[in-house]
Amino acid sequence: MTHIEAQRNNFTISTDKSKLDLISIHEFLSKETDWAYGIPIDTVKKSIENSLCFGVYDQGQQIGFARVISDFSTIAYLGDVYVLNEYRGNGLSKWLMEEIMNHPNLQGLRRWILLTNTAEWLYKKFGFTEIPNPEFYMEKHDPNVYKED
Repeated sequence: MTHIEAQRNNFTISTDKSKLDLISIHEFLSKETDWAYGIPIDTVKKSIENSLCFGVYDQGQQIGFARVISDFSTIAYLGDVYVLNEYRGNGLSKWLMEEIMNHPNLQGLRRWILLTNTAEWLYKKFGFTEIPNPEFYMEKHDPNVYKED
């Protein structure tokens, strides 16, 4: 797998998993998102182990994240994309998407998948569109999977 590391001012984007701050990522996903609210830390850890991950850092401190699940030949799913609130408005989300879309192992894919109800404007800049034939789309979804009984 090709690792990337890009610098811009004090900020870094890296695919080096050893730099990821699991606690910070879990904190954000489990408390600040609708899609992963309450997710257990072991689930976050396992998802990171099995994905191509992009960390965003301010002088080494984790401030953003995204991960891609892919076979690296035909399809990729983009998920868990975020930049901390206090860092938004600095172009970091756009830069993160540029790094993801330009990653050498993610070129020539037939399909990208993304599920979102926020920041559609950002993803549209990178060619994402609404599903033209939603009747073809199927899912098995358990929105309560992370809720404690």
